[in-house]
Amino acid sequence: MDSAEFSRNPYPLLAALRSRGPVQQIRTGNGRTTWAVTGWAEARAALADARLSKDTARYFADRPSNRNLAPAVSRTMLATDPPHHGRLRKLAMTAFTPAAVARLEPRIRAIAEELADALAARGSGDLVEEFAVPLPIAVISELLGVPERDCAAVRHWSHDLFAAAAPDTVDRASHALSDYMTQLIADRRADLGDDILSGLIAARDDQDRLSEPELLSLAVLLVVAGHETTTHLIGNGMLALLQDDALRSRLRDDPGLLPAAVEEFLRYDAPITLATFRFATEPFELGGARIGTGDVVLVSPGAANRDPAQFVAPDEVRLDRHHPAGRPDGPGHPNCPQGPRHPGESEGRDRPGGHLSFGHGPHHCLGAPLARVEARIAFEVLLTRFPHIRAAVDSWEALDWRRTRLMRGLASLPVILDR
Repeated sequence: MDSAEFSRNPYPLLAALRSRGPVQQIRTGNGRTTWAVTGWAEARAALADARLSKDTARYFADRPSNRNLAPAVSRTMLATDPPHHGRLRKLAMTAFTPAAVARLEPRIRAIAEELADALAARGSGDLVEEFAVPLPIAVISELLGVPERDCAAVRHWSHDLFAAAAPDTVDRASHALSDYMTQLIADRRADLGDDILSGLIAARDDQDRLSEPELLSLAVLLVVAGHETTTHLIGNGMLALLQDDALRSRLRDDPGLLPAAVEEFLRYDAPITLATFRFATEPFELGGARIGTGDVVLVSPGAANRDPAQFVAPDEVRLDRHHPAGRPDGPGHPNCPQGPRHPGESEGRDRPGGHLSFGHGPHHCLGAPLARVEARIAFEVLLTRFPHIRAAVDSWEALDWRRTRLMRGLASLPVILDR
């Protein structure tokens, strides 16, 4: 799973694994074994199963490691279990409620329009580096109070945290980002504002609801998780649109379909191929497999989202799917008129449920409302401003994908922006 081919297109391998059973034991690059969960029902169950711990400190307590990850990166909220996880999550989630995110829409749109202006002035560009990356990082940086001059450095360190088969690069980036956020916290403490980071500092200093290491780890997690997946959602979604002229025209003509499209892009080409580390705290059965105490379990949202037992024609983009975690009145909902179907859309219906790209259970992504709004605005701005946008590549196989097991995203997407 560290190969360039897997980064370019993981779905054939994931489908082959799933065809042997929804939970399969595989050998990793370091010679160890782990369980890969590729079936939708089994993945959804595993994501909410309290017997699967995310407490990496507990797992590695008696297992020597030659890694040198900064504690602020290795021990974030993602690496904790309830009830500790719930306490940290509650402190951070107020900034990402639907109401809070709705208030951000004008600013998100303004940033997207500014980036589109820059692209339009050149007539061509890299849609990843010049739009999909800077939009979400600008938004999360403003929310956290990261100065604009530092955004490029933060982006670089965050990018390196997910480098596949490059542990030294990951470790160095973890310390650089941790050191930066430590200094930012110190600077903000001396001059509190109305940003998220100031609120977390107040929770630490005035109400003593956070330890200093917890404050730092939350700050690091928010700046990384606040843009990486959204960047890939925008990039992967635009690739799907560039490959389908009819779908692109349909969304441009009817922006009301964009929320449904965002959910379908999340399912079709998930920004997360493999969820983060979990291990079994006791023996149990999952999908016919016997998981042993201490066994590592990797849940694959990317595979689960294309499980044919769950989704009709899972390898196709279809706007008639019902993803209940998204827009409550979107296509597929009884209260939503369907309108004309996209060519190839089926009268069949998926099984109840939706995609797992934002997870499920206690670790469901708290930034999901923000990601959805950023992506919807991004697609609307790009499709409106550039109705004749096209990819500047000779073949889709020539596109460059990031080398990372966890994330699924383009390294670049060159486009021509005929207006």
